[in-house]
Amino acid sequence: MNQKSPKFPDEPPLPATWDARLARHLVRPLKNTRVTPNHLTTLRLLIGVAGVGCIAQGGYAWTNWGALLVVLSNFVDHTDGELARISGKGSKLGHFYDLAADALVTVLLFVGFGLAIANTTAEAAGAFGPAFGPVLRGTVAGLAVALIFFLRMRIESRVGKSGTKQASAAGFETEDVLYLLPLVTLTNGIGPFLTAASIGAPLFAVLVIVDYWRVMRRPVAATPER
Repeated sequence: MNQKSPKFPDEPPLPATWDARLARHLVRPLKNTRVTPNHLTTLRLLIGVAGVGCIAQGGYAWTNWGALLVVLSNFVDHTDGELARISGKGSKLGHFYDLAADALVTVLLFVGFGLAIANTTAEAAGAFGPAFGPVLRGTVAGLAVALIFFLRMRIESRVGKSGTKQASAAGFETEDVLYLLPLVTLTNGIGPFLTAASIGAPLFAVLVIVDYWRVMRRPVAATPER
């Protein structure tokens, strides 16, 4: 159960997940500064894109460094929301920017995995190696994820954040699986991971489409007249 910290009684309840709690602790010194949540979103975006760029190079060292940057980007993603909550600097545009940054980094990650496999394969088989297949799989997974983000954003605009809340347990939530990304690169598991994602992401997108259809069929509560 979320509780307010006795040291900071004016703050919203502490977040449920460990990374969000750590993020709040780190951004508290920024509360009364000129730093805004959008600045932190931009930082998250830059780190994520840099990580994807490293992964796309292929090769053991590049992909591992890229995975570490993507993990860091995933953590920084919590800082903008926590700063917005404790400082009151949040905005509708900032929330959309945050969602767009999340979607872009995640989509590019899958495409980057495809490019990593393609580049490695091309090095082994010559300049005209079979590069199209992994890039296609990465693109399919990425587009499925983009569709999921878009539909979840539409669901949230209809029923609020409660309609898109992720499953969580013991201080972790679904998206925290990204923290395991270095295990994928350290074990040279990008190929199987990308294959699983190119199948699993479209299947999950179908489930989100069904949920979206169900939510949009609900009647919207009438606004009382004044």
